Amino acid sequence: MELVVSLDSVCRLIVRARELEAQVPGIETDDEEDPTDSDDPYAVIEDEANTAIEEEVSTLLEDLAEDELAEILALALVGRGSFEAAEWDEALEEANEGDSQDVIGQLREMPMLAAYLEAGLAAFDLSCDGIGQLD
Repeated sequence: MELVVSLDSVCRLIVRARELEAQVPGIETDDEEDPTDSDDPYAVIEDEANTAIEEEVSTLLEDLAEDELAEILALALVGRGSFEAAEWDEALEEANEGDSQDVIGQLREMPMLAAYLEAGLAAFDLSCDGIGQLD
């Protein structure tokens, strides 16, 4: 199986999806105190919603061609366990059923997208090791 979408694009999406998944919802309080003054040592890492990361994930997906989007969804489906690596054609066929916006919506709704994509790559003996690393 040879991907149309570049491994670099998949790996960049994995990194950004991981950042998006790592966000911790903020806890609303009645008073507007400085999070660093709180008794909670983790208050400073709370993030209401980092829209920049959400927008970057959306942009990464929207910049892909339809066949590339379908491959990303198919990789996620394999990584999620919906299909085996040997069933790649079936996974790709299911991923091609919707239009681009449907596929983008499905990918954005996946709660563990980064992990699914990594597992999908691993199913085909691919990984992001060394991709985008500074030497």
